[in-house]
Amino acid sequence: MSTSTNALDTDIRLGTRQDCLVNRFQAVRAFSEKLCETLCTEDYIVQSMPDASPMRWHLAHTTWFYETFILAHGPGFRRFNDSFEYLFNSYYNSVGEQYPREKRGLLTRPTVDEIICYRQSIDEVMLETLQQVNSSNEYLLDIVELGLNHEQQHQELMQTDIKHLFAQNPLLPSLSPFPSVTNDRLGSMQWIEFEGGVHQIGHEGGSFAFDNESPRHRVFLEPYAVCDQLVTNANYLEFIQDRGYQRSELWLSMGWKHINHHQWNSPLYWFYRKDEPCEFTLGGLEPLDLSAPVTHISYFEADAYARWANARLPTEAEWEAAADGYPIEGCFAEDHYDSKQAVHPCHGLENGPFHGLFGDCWQWTSSSYSAYPGYQPADGALGEYNGKFMCNQYVLRGGSCATPRGHLRTSYRNFFPADARWQFTGLRLAKSIS
Repeated sequence: MSTSTNALDTDIRLGTRQDCLVNRFQAVRAFSEKLCETLCTEDYIVQSMPDASPMRWHLAHTTWFYETFILAHGPGFRRFNDSFEYLFNSYYNSVGEQYPREKRGLLTRPTVDEIICYRQSIDEVMLETLQQVNSSNEYLLDIVELGLNHEQQHQELMQTDIKHLFAQNPLLPSLSPFPSVTNDRLGSMQWIEFEGGVHQIGHEGGSFAFDNESPRHRVFLEPYAVCDQLVTNANYLEFIQDRGYQRSELWLSMGWKHINHHQWNSPLYWFYRKDEPCEFTLGGLEPLDLSAPVTHISYFEADAYARWANARLPTEAEWEAAADGYPIEGCFAEDHYDSKQAVHPCHGLENGPFHGLFGDCWQWTSSSYSAYPGYQPADGALGEYNGKFMCNQYVLRGGSCATPRGHLRTSYRNFFPADARWQFTGLRLAKSIS
């Protein structure tokens, strides 16, 4: 093959990738703004707890990412506003200082209109920059792809953060004022058995993945079984009625201390109206759907329930080995907005023998979030993306109803502290086979 033919093939490949990323950039940016269509100006500003951020901050920070890691390195580029580098830096210490996370809700300025203008300005320059990428700076496309996946993570946070905010309001407003879907097709719970032995887990390469998904490596698993369904609200209600929150023998010591200190006695967003259980959803307050997956529970609660059910949580290696080979189909964020349904788990699509393997709710595993053998973070500021959080957190798998479609992989590793439950977090049971 001649040198000119090689160069032509390279140009075609680069042009195809450019076109794809331009389309994805426009679609991802548009979906962030679609999530805000039902909001009033006041909704953008308030922060309901330190772990959550105002909607305006999410819109600004995801824009800051492209400006900081792509545009700011271009010749002659001038920042939209020099103060934004400090205000909207999340945790990148190598970039500079950050405005305190727990005080983001105190930022009445810049205004929402200024942030919208900021997004529009950066989007224009980003699209120009994408069109000008060539073989000498093709690495920029890798950063754009990371930025798009980063924004999709924030799209999920935008929905869960505003849900937490709205739940503090006695009016219980809704983000997606549509009815939830009920799935009455579930049969009885079944156990899917898997042989033990050596398995490969982690990303195989060849497409985008976060650095914490690599390197692919071998693990040894004893024979085990995984439940074909997520634990439902009906299942969890039995646990509550059997005094699950009052029985210390079911709880890890730290979990027992935590639920008593915070007086937890049910999942987050469960309410009782006239003695009937209800659940606050992004579509408002609704009667508790007993067939829906239980969600908004902590690792402590998931672990206690599993022990009560004479089972356990799967390890992340067991989960990935069980899910290997099944399509990434499920109940995802765009599906709700396209079909006018509330963003809420519905125990939807089947993946082989499984229900809700992907989408619906994140599934707690018993695995601590740590580095895979041979893991190396990226160089520079982007190396702070995942690696420095590998401490005191647990891995979750599978995605949720608020996860954007196309964002997930079988190897995807989410992670949160054991007491976190404002995300769409649930569980799938596992057990060992002797």
